Amino acid sequence: MPKAPRRPPQLRGRIFRGSTAVSRGLLTRNDLRSSAWRSLFRDVYADSHLRVSHRDRCRAVTRWLVPPGTAVAGRSAAALYGAGRVAPDEPIDVLMSTSLAAPQPTDATTTDTTGTYAADGGTTKAERRSIARTRPRRGPATGLRVHRAELDPGDVVDRAGILVTTPARTCWDLARWLDVVDAVVVIDSLLARRLTDVPALREYALARAGRRGWRSLLRAVDLADPGTESPPESRTRVQLVLAGLPRPRTQWVVSDHGRFVARLDLAWPELKVAVEYDGLWHDDPEQFHRDRRRLNQLLGGDWIVLHVTAKRLREDFPGFVAEVRAALRSRGHRAGR
Repeated sequence: MPKAPRRPPQLRGRIFRGSTAVSRGLLTRNDLRSSAWRSLFRDVYADSHLRVSHRDRCRAVTRWLVPPGTAVAGRSAAALYGAGRVAPDEPIDVLMSTSLAAPQPTDATTTDTTGTYAADGGTTKAERRSIARTRPRRGPATGLRVHRAELDPGDVVDRAGILVTTPARTCWDLARWLDVVDAVVVIDSLLARRLTDVPALREYALARAGRRGWRSLLRAVDLADPGTESPPESRTRVQLVLAGLPRPRTQWVVSDHGRFVARLDLAWPELKVAVEYDGLWHDDPEQFHRDRRRLNQLLGGDWIVLHVTAKRLREDFPGFVAEVRAALRSRGHRAGR
């Protein structure tokens, strides 16, 4: 019968430094490779029974893998604000001031009040020598993307014990690091949550004119729209605009003599043309059918409603653009108007 892996009670349900656990005799390096523990980053482990969130991973990074003053940034920061999703094992983006030294693992930690993180406390000289022998020596911290840039005063805030870039700084970094469509998708979500607004972002960019990325942020802000309700809708809208089509209105409500008829994802109301994204987030089948019924009413009311799916956008976006352009032209739209 196989031997059960060691699970010291001090580490159960915890996230901890592997080298510290080894130096204190709680585990061996072979123990860390067992099914009882899950590697999160280089030398950072979690109880395999623990459900590790994106926030937990961000906290571990800022606590153990980067110098003080380094902030979670980009997609990771947006996710901490509740804007956008980050895959469980996607690398964490952090922004380090150019005035800080390169990241070096540290063993000095403070007690975590949540009880999720094992407290290292102080280390003796002998323990530090043991940690140095057991810690991996080569390569960057797996699962971590370190960006170095100038950080302005006020660009970083403490959010529930984690240093995070402000919403405005997060948008700037997104515009610098991502394709414009991907950046706008996340910026839309930050705007929808009222964490910032378009005038504030424009002012932020213009105040940094001449610095790397300020024009990218202005471009992204010009394409952003707080009315979009899902990432696929954002992506569809931005791609249509970049293809040369006039900018649509988002979440346009159609009524008939004061009676609600439908709310459209994207619409050109003066031309009575609309685009609906058919996605899997329609969790309520009954709601989906009600939406379709209302759209059928629109079709009877002289609206052209075009439907698009992720597969169509991915595999035949030029064909879809041609259909939308043809619909707009049939209603009198001319390029350049």
